[in-house]
Amino acid sequence: MMASRRSSEELIFQGQVTVNGNVCDKPQTRVDPAKDTIYVKGNRLPKRLPPKVYLALNKPKGYICSSGEKEFKSILCLCDDFLKSWDKNNPGQPKPRLFSVGRLDVATTGLIVLTNDGDFAQRVSHPSSNLTKEYIATVNGEVHKRHLVAIKRGTTIDDVHCTPEYVELLPRQPAISRPRLRIVVIGDL
Repeated sequence: MMASRRSSEELIFQGQVTVNGNVCDKPQTRVDPAKDTIYVKGNRLPKRLPPKVYLALNKPKGYICSSGEKEFKSILCLCDDFLKSWDKNNPGQPKPRLFSVGRLDVATTGLIVLTNDGDFAQRVSHPSSNLTKEYIATVNGEVHKRHLVAIKRGTTIDDVHCTPEYVELLPRQPAISRPRLRIVVIGDL
């Protein structure tokens, strides 16, 4: 993948993309990199695309799920060894450009999927997929029934009311002193 979907649209609207010698002016234009000659900003895209890659990563605390911010480490640097060995393990194949499917906050740990498959990422992360996401939140202070009721009522984000499917206070564990909540969301929150 050379650019994100939005960046690709901008390049097309700016007249920076040609397909078989013609300026592409519609983002929904179907192309086949193996058959079509595609140039972006004067650079030809390779005929061979890297194979689709899907990695499951347990994101550690202190890492961000993008490559833009400089004050934090990106989860992509956790794949450096994988990418350094790419040419040896996949001779002749272009290196994949990995990105995360969704995001987790810098202070959050948990499963995150990395891929180079934009269609897969869009299908999985779009709210219409109705995929279940489960979060375990460790909180400061005591949790009372009124707190659980308030969380179950949901909240409004960008004029959309978001309500969790399920909320529960987990039993205390000897090794964990703070209360933990299990929150299940269907779709996107």
